[in-house]
Amino acid sequence: MTDPNKIIINLALFGMTQSGKSSAGNILLGSTDFHSIFAPCSVTTCCSLGRSCHLHSFMRRAGREVALQFQVLDTPGYPHSRLSNEHVKREVKEALTHHFGQEGLNLALLVQRADVPFCGKEVTYPVQMIQELLGHAWMNYTAILFTHAEKIEEAGLNEDKYLHEASDTLITLLNSIQHKYVFHYKKGKSIYEQRMKILERIMEFIKENGYQVLTFK
Repeated sequence: MTDPNKIIINLALFGMTQSGKSSAGNILLGSTDFHSIFAPCSVTTCCSLGRSCHLHSFMRRAGREVALQFQVLDTPGYPHSRLSNEHVKREVKEALTHHFGQEGLNLALLVQRADVPFCGKEVTYPVQMIQELLGHAWMNYTAILFTHAEKIEEAGLNEDKYLHEASDTLITLLNSIQHKYVFHYKKGKSIYEQRMKILERIMEFIKENGYQVLTFK
């Protein structure tokens, strides 16, 4: 029986190699479930699901406190340094169906480094995979998670100016997904503060979408 005082939020991470997907997943979970290191090649080779502890005092519904649990699917980089594009797409499709086939996916997070320009053919590959796997409604279930956002401040910019000067490709994407984005800063905040800020923003997107989910068959 479904517990009315508990909500499970299902998230999936997409992005290019070394975009920071696994590290972002660990922040979302508040753990070190996903292997994350710097390397000159792709590190993640298969999909992996992580589950957070229950978060209490995070939100209320109908006047009652609701416990939140986040489930995060980490995926291989796309394109991958060792695996073919078709292999990665097949792996991710099977994982989405296996883990979220019935419960549904609340949000796909496109992980993009803030210090890497969003231009050129390769940066659009993860977006194309999201479109292919999520179908025509992908725009309603996709947000961008910008990693390495501290580089923006180091360059003397703020978020608004950064986005104002972004490439046309990125602006078009942001317009398509109704400007659902969040920045992840590693400096100046505790890991707990980083996590809470990102999760609060993600929950805003999910609430705006009426807690709808995308199922896979």
